[in-house]
Amino acid sequence: MTFVLRDDALAELVDLGDLIDAVRTAHLDLALGQADQPVPAISPTAGATIVLPMVATSHRLGLTVVKVLTDAPGNTDGPTQQSTLIVLDSRTGTRLAVLNGRTCTRMRTAAASAVATDALSRSDSRVLGLVGAGPLAVEHVAAVRRVRPIDEVVVWSRSAARVAEFRRALRHREHADGVPALDVTPAPEPRLVVEVADVLCTLTPSRVPVVEGAWFRPGLHVNAVGAPPRPDHREIDSAGMARATVFVDSTGIQLQKSGEALLSLQDGTTTEDDFRRELGAALAGLVPGRTGAEQITLFNSVGIALQDLAFAAVALQARSGETQPRDLSRPGLRSVSTR
Repeated sequence: MTFVLRDDALAELVDLGDLIDAVRTAHLDLALGQADQPVPAISPTAGATIVLPMVATSHRLGLTVVKVLTDAPGNTDGPTQQSTLIVLDSRTGTRLAVLNGRTCTRMRTAAASAVATDALSRSDSRVLGLVGAGPLAVEHVAAVRRVRPIDEVVVWSRSAARVAEFRRALRHREHADGVPALDVTPAPEPRLVVEVADVLCTLTPSRVPVVEGAWFRPGLHVNAVGAPPRPDHREIDSAGMARATVFVDSTGIQLQKSGEALLSLQDGTTTEDDFRRELGAALAGLVPGRTGAEQITLFNSVGIALQDLAFAAVALQARSGETQPRDLSRPGLRSVSTR
């Protein structure tokens, strides 16, 4: 049977803690050869719109995901990015599910940031800085506080109305999750967010840098998340990429479509070797993670189909009510800490 999972049902269906575990395991699988994540080919269409078919396979789960992402910056009638997932049995090719990609993308992106934060940030991180205040910001607060004892959020957006809506949405989410309300402090400019944050998440679709590396303070961890998959878009300037120890979701994909990577390479502040530390390799102990309290770490997140596959696996398990679920996390892995 093929499940067609509507977007409005997915947020209730997928538990965020389960998803964080599944995304962590997916990155480990990639590092250990238990998953394939090819570099997608970008297909230009009319005008500036691109179509990006993203494919990944988990050999351990026996699943393949094909995600079709469209990025249409000129679309004034709806979202600029839209996506659809097709989930396949990788052995038989049987179609198992079709998912709208909006909720999936938002939740798996935040889950990946939580995995990176858990692996790379200081364990005593308490202040979460947000540059950008949309729905992805709310999801990041929920995800990051699963892995760190966050007690304050500092947020900036170009729109005061957006910050006000973020605060309302966060209160609603905290009530729904049954967790204590966090202190939320609006900041008048991005620099003031960066300078007080222990963990910083950049969540804007910016084409030009909104965060400068000169603002980074020792011990900071950054999740660079918001820039779309275009080589001329970035949120972090070249100095920031050079100051930080950078970890990536996939080196091959970074060097094709990350503006943070490609523009800093063009500026001569980084080399390709700076983008060869994959998150999964750090989780597996194949490369060092954080090595000191004053080290600045940065997870450059462009988003990979293997994260979508992790979301789809959790959703299918929850939807089918399996009593013997697929092994979404590896025995012996450290569980995500909760408050």
